[in-house]
Amino acid sequence: MSLSEKPPGTLYVVSTPIGNLEDITLRALRVLKEVDLIAAEDTRRTRQLLTHYGIHKPLISYHEYNRRMRGKTLLQELRKGKNIALVTDAGTPGISDPGEDLVRGAIQESIPLIPIPGPAALVAALCVSGLPTESFLFYGFLPSKTAARKKWLASLKDRPETLVFYESPRRLDSLLGDAGQILGDRRVVVAREMTKVYEEVYRGTISEVLDQLGEEEVKGEVTVILEGCTSSPAPEASSIVEALKHYSREMGLSMKESVGRVAEELGVSRRQVYQESLKLKEESEK
Repeated sequence: MSLSEKPPGTLYVVSTPIGNLEDITLRALRVLKEVDLIAAEDTRRTRQLLTHYGIHKPLISYHEYNRRMRGKTLLQELRKGKNIALVTDAGTPGISDPGEDLVRGAIQESIPLIPIPGPAALVAALCVSGLPTESFLFYGFLPSKTAARKKWLASLKDRPETLVFYESPRRLDSLLGDAGQILGDRRVVVAREMTKVYEEVYRGTISEVLDQLGEEEVKGEVTVILEGCTSSPAPEASSIVEALKHYSREMGLSMKESVGRVAEELGVSRRQVYQESLKLKEESEK
């Protein structure tokens, strides 16, 4: 870089409150006061936050419907040396919103990136869910169409991790109904309007939570946390056959002994293993 060239600005990824305006860090407030420009998913909501804290900075919209064109504009401003704060409607940018596109663009152009951590609805709901938190999978919003949503849920049926989703209040009953049908009546937590005046958390099995919700019209932001699979999936027939081959052919055990070993090792019935052993015997005699 020559002496006449100006270094690029920095893109700050700033977390803002998900409801309660007091849930903002001192660092986030300082950055919002110091940057040249604030890119907001919803400029009206962000202006309310800024006004509350007496911050007066230029605002520019950056959302799902203008992200391609506006992203180019923001990257151009960053290249000119302007420092920009990226904020979302609520919570942490880049989590189920278009912020990830701008971040990716900044990385590709070697523009400095600094995260300013803070609230996220999924973390707030998860930590009061009472479900296991040592491992969890966050899927954001599942497809709105029933067939596609059911396909996703079926693919998650045997996952042991706690499952976390965001959902529209209009589709909450449909999601829980599909989950109960496909995953079974496992435990679930539905958290809505986290940190806000009407914050509510429903806990129980899927059927119990559906009863709690009743005919009530659910409103506001919704986070759904589903218990992971608590039982091991049944081994496929191919796994049983491979185990039988190992004990009978490689270990030299009789078929009766092999059946007993496989049943114990895989946690399946001796009858199921015996049926597979008969098929294996028929194949070897052909």
